Amino acid sequence: MAVHLKDKEAYQRLNYLYQAAHCVIAQNPENVELARFYCFTQKTIARRLVLRQDPSVKRTLCKKCCSLLIPGVTATTRQRRKNGKTRFTVVRCRICGQSKTLLNNPDYCLWVDRPEAQLQQQKQPDRGPSANSQPKDSEPAGSVPSTPVASTAGTQAAPLS
Repeated sequence: MAVHLKDKEAYQRLNYLYQAAHCVIAQNPENVELARFYCFTQKTIARRLVLRQDPSVKRTLCKKCCSLLIPGVTATTRQRRKNGKTRFTVVRCRICGQSKTLLNNPDYCLWVDRPEAQLQQQKQPDRGPSANSQPKDSEPAGSVPSTPVASTAGTQAAPLS
């Protein structure tokens, strides 16, 4: 339980650093170095604690210089086509010149978003051998039935024996 709480706090810290980098760029687009420091710190924390970041977050960070890729401010965005059908978005960092090529297919689904990637709740194993010995439809001796006995108005139902 404590491990789960530790990961939650780490993800909250990563989220805070990511939002802080966005706020720094939004207030002063010239202050790229502070935003890069926040993103670099975020990346090193995630690497040290072996945490997976969401693909939408990783797509907005430059792998080479750890700067935040905001189109028109710190990055340029272009749409490209290959073979006439396949469309790509090319994001180029203005600071280091590194470019990312992202598939621009509306039908494409990330692995994280697929249903088979999600953990499913597994059934709890039965506790003890006594629970397995009784059939599920019958009730144990001496217990009251779970469904009420139907009675008509003015008459009383006879107790079950």
